[in-house]
Parts: sequence; structure tokens; C-alpha cells
Amino acid sequence: MVKDNSFGSLVIDAISITVLVILALMCILPLWYTLCVSLSDKSAAAAGLVGLWPVGFNLTSYESILGDAKFFNSFWISIQRVALGTSAELVVTLLMAYPLSKTVKQLPLRNVIMWFLVFAMLFSGGLIPWYQTMKALKLTNNIWGLVLGNSLPIFNVILVMNYFRNLPKEIEEAALIDGAGPWQIFFKIYIPLSTPVIATVALFSMVYHWNEFFNGLVLSTRQAYYPLQTYIQQMIVVINTANMNQDQIQQLNEISNQTLNAAKIFIAMTPILLIYPFLQRYFIKGITLGSVKE
Repeated sequence: MVKDNSFGSLVIDAISITVLVILALMCILPLWYTLCVSLSDKSAAAAGLVGLWPVGFNLTSYESILGDAKFFNSFWISIQRVALGTSAELVVTLLMAYPLSKTVKQLPLRNVIMWFLVFAMLFSGGLIPWYQTMKALKLTNNIWGLVLGNSLPIFNVILVMNYFRNLPKEIEEAALIDGAGPWQIFFKIYIPLSTPVIATVALFSMVYHWNEFFNGLVLSTRQAYYPLQTYIQQMIVVINTANMNQDQIQQLNEISNQTLNAAKIFIAMTPILLIYPFLQRYFIKGITLGSVKE
């Protein structure tokens, strides 16, 4: 009987390892292929000859990027957007989640506010009213439109609120007996105990601000204000050349270089790939505790 159980557990372990390896390869291979294309010869990439190893290995694409001022300008805009956007979202999310984590007795309008938030999360006002509002507030063609355009992620508010509600109430009661006020309890008790969920929503925010391209396309009328992902999206978009002049067609041919585009995409992925391992250990705990309502 022991041998049967041992054999069964080995089979389950083998299946689990196989599935995990397949999933890991599904995640890694696209990244590896992009890197291989970026390191290959331009003609080999255009002919589709690149597989899991570079063909005609060279660093020409990366040398070209070093001289591409537009790419670095978009890269810098995205860095500013991530830093400012993540900071703004964390401040708004934490300050909103803290009072909503209280009971109806402590915050009488809590349920009403929650209904408004859930409704706003499910039904947006539409793209045109949003754009008109952003334009009226002079948030087009500047970094603040990209930062403040979606600075209240309601899902994150609910996640943090539920995490706060799962913290032991005895700690807050002890702090109140010792004479601590709401702000002291928030900064000295809730924030230090909420590292997992703060890291989780910070990761959500960073990934969103780094990868989002549509707002940059809508709010920016000039390429000088494009964040990195909007810049890359414009490189690979299908363009009708029928109405272009010779200079525009030549410029399009320059940016249509597959190896150069692959190099830019790989560089664009690198910051998130470097940040994620440091926050990943908090991710599961933050999601699990923040998704359970007491």
C-alpha cells in the first residue's frame, strides 16, 4: 500500500512538473524569440528565418536605438508616468480604502459610497465625455493627463479595503485606548501591517502605467508627448501609404525594421521584468487577504 501511494505521488509530481514547465515555456519563449529577432540580421528577420536562435548575429538594432532620441524621450515619459502615477494611485487608494473599511456605525454613508463605487466600476461615462473633461482641465499633451486620467482604480480600493477589514480589530482598539487618533492609527498601524497589499496594488499600477498605450494616443496630439507603449504601437500599426509623400514613406520604411522594433519592444519589457521578482513574494498574500470579505 505504501508503494502504491509512493508511485501515485510520483505520477502526480511528474504531471505537475510537466504542466509547470509547459506554462513556463509559454511565458519565456515569446520573450526569447523577441530577443533573437532583435539580435538577427534585418533580411533574415524579414524573411521569417529566425527561430530560437539569432540568424546573422549583430547588435546593429541596439546601436541604432542609442541614437534614437524619440525612443529615449518616450522611455523617459513612461518612467515619469509610472513613478507619478503609482504614487498618486497609492495615496488615493489608501486614503479611500481606510474609511470604507469601517462599519456603517463609524461611517454612516459607507454603503451608499460603496454602491457608487461599484456602479462606476461596472459602467463608465464613455470615452468622449472623459476626453472632453480631460481637455477642459488642460490635461492633454502633458504628463499629468497620463497620470491623473485613471488615478482611482476602484478594484484596488476594494482590494485594500477588504485587507484593512481583515486586520485584527483588537490592535485598533488598543491604540484608541492609548489615545491614538485616526491618522496615527492609519500611518503607524494600518500602513506597516499592509505591506503585502500595498506591494500588490503598486505592482498592478506600475504594470498598467507602463503597458497602457491608448490614453497616450488619445491625449497626445504630438509624438513628443507619447509614452513608450504608444510610441511602439505606432511603429507596428498598419498604415496606408497611398496618400503619403516620398519622405513619409522613407520614414515608414525606417521604422518598419523588424529587428529594430523587436529590440525596442524587448527593452520596453525589461523594467517590469526586473521589478516583478521583488514584489512577487507579496503578490499572493496581498491578493488572498484582500479578496476575502469578513
